[in-house]
Amino acid sequence: MTLPLKIQPMEIGENHQEVLYKVPEITLLFWVVKLLTTAMGEATSDYLVSHINPYVAVLTGAFVFLFSVILQFSVKKYIAWVYWFVVAMVSVFGTMVADSIHVALGIPYVVTTPAFLAMLIAIFVVWKKSENTLSIHSIYRPRREMFYWAAVLATFALGTAAGDMTASSLDLGYFISGVLFAILFLLPGLAYRFLRANPILAFWLSYIMTRPLGASFADWADKPKRFGGLGYGTALVSVSLTAAIIACVTYMALSRKEDPNRSPQSAAFGDQEVPSEEG
Repeated sequence: MTLPLKIQPMEIGENHQEVLYKVPEITLLFWVVKLLTTAMGEATSDYLVSHINPYVAVLTGAFVFLFSVILQFSVKKYIAWVYWFVVAMVSVFGTMVADSIHVALGIPYVVTTPAFLAMLIAIFVVWKKSENTLSIHSIYRPRREMFYWAAVLATFALGTAAGDMTASSLDLGYFISGVLFAILFLLPGLAYRFLRANPILAFWLSYIMTRPLGASFADWADKPKRFGGLGYGTALVSVSLTAAIIACVTYMALSRKEDPNRSPQSAAFGDQEVPSEEG
């Protein structure tokens, strides 16, 4: 018969140790906070590089990003504050890296976008070959977690370049770009829900779209009206989004509804069931 091989929280691992997961369950609040962090990263990066020395801003971003990654790898299980701290810093630093490549080196977005896409595909190929899964519900080993965060960083760089390419190079504007990426963000979920699309593929496609989606609306909110924005400024947008993130993550930490080690995971975005034939 066919059995679904699926690791559940609190499973006993190969060394007779409890398996503890490092990535939260995929819920509506997960996507809300993910979008908030992408928008915050765009606004915060723009504010820092325009108000202090850009080299100091990038180096500071790199230092805090490295600190957040070390902190994440030092804990043994998913902790809401630690996990989302890394995501927030990936957003800020990833934006700085993508923008620096374009501004400092003068490489156009039509070049960096496919380059970052190729990088992300390469990470997925190596990850799949090494671990035989791209499911985020299998992140309980250090090597898998390294692949996961490498993919996350690559999605941010890709999303930043793609968002800027549509808004600037293709001259669609921030709002229209945001609407476009909102549609692209929803399509994989609809395909998963109604067409039984592969959940892992659907998850990562939507995940990639969160970056340009959040960044486009952040730019629309903070850019001057003469550039097609609402003119609220990067400082106000950054502070407002940060406050919203803190409120959401506080709720996550207290409720533990997204904690993968609290209850069995449901088969959803980012999950995988591998059939095995028995007898």
